[in-house]
Amino acid sequence: MAAQRICDAMLPELSRVFSVSLVQAAQVVSVFAITYGVAQLVFGPLGDRLGKFRVVTFAALACSIGSVLAVFSTSLDTLVMARLVTALGAAALIPLSMAWVGDTVPSDQLQETLARIGVGTTLGIVGGQLMGGVLTDALGWRWPFAFMTLLFTVVGLLLLADLRRQQAALGAPLKPGLQAARPPFFKQALAIITGRWSRVVLLMAIVEGAVGFGVLAMWASHLHRSLGLPLSLAGAIVALFGMGGMLYMAVSRHLIRRFGQQGLVSIGGALVGVCALVLAYTPHWLPSVPASLLAGFGFFMFHNTMQANATQMAPHARGTAVSLFASCLFLGQSLGVVLAAALIDRIGTGAVIALGGGVMALEGAYFAWALRRRDARA
Repeated sequence: MAAQRICDAMLPELSRVFSVSLVQAAQVVSVFAITYGVAQLVFGPLGDRLGKFRVVTFAALACSIGSVLAVFSTSLDTLVMARLVTALGAAALIPLSMAWVGDTVPSDQLQETLARIGVGTTLGIVGGQLMGGVLTDALGWRWPFAFMTLLFTVVGLLLLADLRRQQAALGAPLKPGLQAARPPFFKQALAIITGRWSRVVLLMAIVEGAVGFGVLAMWASHLHRSLGLPLSLAGAIVALFGMGGMLYMAVSRHLIRRFGQQGLVSIGGALVGVCALVLAYTPHWLPSVPASLLAGFGFFMFHNTMQANATQMAPHARGTAVSLFASCLFLGQSLGVVLAAALIDRIGTGAVIALGGGVMALEGAYFAWALRRRDARA
């Protein structure tokens, strides 16, 4: 998530340095998301066959290569190519980690466990947006990518050391049974996509990616342009979105038991809608601070429920199923970034953010209804 969000606050600076429009600069976000989404089609079945932890380990190390390329980019085209390389590695990290959790945690503890592990992804959102803005303002746009190079290298080496310890303890590279013959990927994918409930979850992932993660990429630029905030402050305010997610993780156990999945998605979507309106039209930057925090809280109420449902779509091919979910999520994000950037010139950044929040609220209400129907059939 840090790699995903590191460019959000630097888009105006990239536009200035490379003498391109904001829409063109946004390619560093949209190309990453498209590549991330497509690469899921490879990493899902690869994780099912070779072992999810092993694939995550080497993918993290591969991300450091893309980050180094970004540091030494001399044009927007080379920077976009570096982001593509990073996305190819990053594509394995979250979905295969989620699938690994789904393999090892009992179903009645799954959503709570995913919420705790979500602290890592929300730290990535906070760190990516904050470091992207602060380092760009203070040292220049190359330094956020240097930070990511160090981060991926250290984490990759730690994972590699732990993988070797696991293999030594087991006496074999993989646990028994993981190398068993599996159906071809397309047969597995078709079975997942044609499932009644799977189709609902995957469709919701596309919409969530577009109006949640996609429009979020424009928040810092909106605060910078409309209120005249420096990129560091705009990035810090938007980073509170991730802090809101961490706040949800801290109280998720009680909320999951109190509201259930239906209540979480409907309340979470409504929170995002209201807070997006505040952030879009506030004449002063102060209200944007609690709005960003509460928007993150509401969004992760919704997103955590989506994750739990994604891990249960196909227990027999969990890596493939979760990767399809992530693919839809980030393909939706790329669509959201492109549409939002195109709409900015027509209706302005405030209207785009408000529209995204409204769609998120509608999605929360619809998914709550879909969950009720599913439970009634069961």
